[in-house]
Amino acid sequence: MKAIIIDDEASGAGSLNILLNKYCPTVNVVGVANSADQAEKMINTLSPDVIFLDVEMPHADGFQLLSRFKKISFDVMFTTAYNEYALRAIKHNALDYLLKPIDKDELIAAVKKCEAKKASGQVDYIKVENLISSLAQAQKLQKLPVPTLEEILYIDIDNIIRFEADSNYTMIYLKVGKRITSSKTLKEYELMLMGQPFFRVHKTHCINLTEITKYIKGDGGFVVMTDGATIEVSRQKKAELLALMAL
Repeated sequence: MKAIIIDDEASGAGSLNILLNKYCPTVNVVGVANSADQAEKMINTLSPDVIFLDVEMPHADGFQLLSRFKKISFDVMFTTAYNEYALRAIKHNALDYLLKPIDKDELIAAVKKCEAKKASGQVDYIKVENLISSLAQAQKLQKLPVPTLEEILYIDIDNIIRFEADSNYTMIYLKVGKRITSSKTLKEYELMLMGQPFFRVHKTHCINLTEITKYIKGDGGFVVMTDGATIEVSRQKKAELLALMAL
């Protein structure tokens, strides 16, 4: 299989190239790109069977790169350090990914899966196209449909400060000081808000990153929101939250 590695970090691309050469002899790495612009030209010129695509890249990320193609004619293996937003989107569309640092056994298994799909002619390019379409729609979303027991409200996304899970319901806190009880679960709202500046900091809390006023250091720490609420951050989410806040 002809492959292109796309990663803005030379060390990451180099490590993956070494692993492929050593453990996956059926993969022929025909190019390495360190930006979306370079990758776009390389894909159009070299027509790869598969690309190993880093999700997090400056200027244009992996999703934005894919959106430049009217038709996806290559398999995509996403590579990412843990990024909840990216993984949620990838898993939701049943696509393949490798977590960094990449484990050689997981890489070998992923390559075998790619080869099997190619041999059977079952590479599902539509899944990638569906992923890009759903992300584009989420980014355009301005009003969020919120079903309650009596009605369906349409709320400006910019007016939402945070979500809080309450069993199978979700409490939505707005800038106007109002609280709405929705019959949707927090997980459902997570999926609806892919591509928006919301992040699940805890199993019961999803927050608007633009409404944070302070981060209080701790094991996982806490964030203070513009409505005065102090929200616990789980230890597992701390590093990613701080990285997102730095951006």
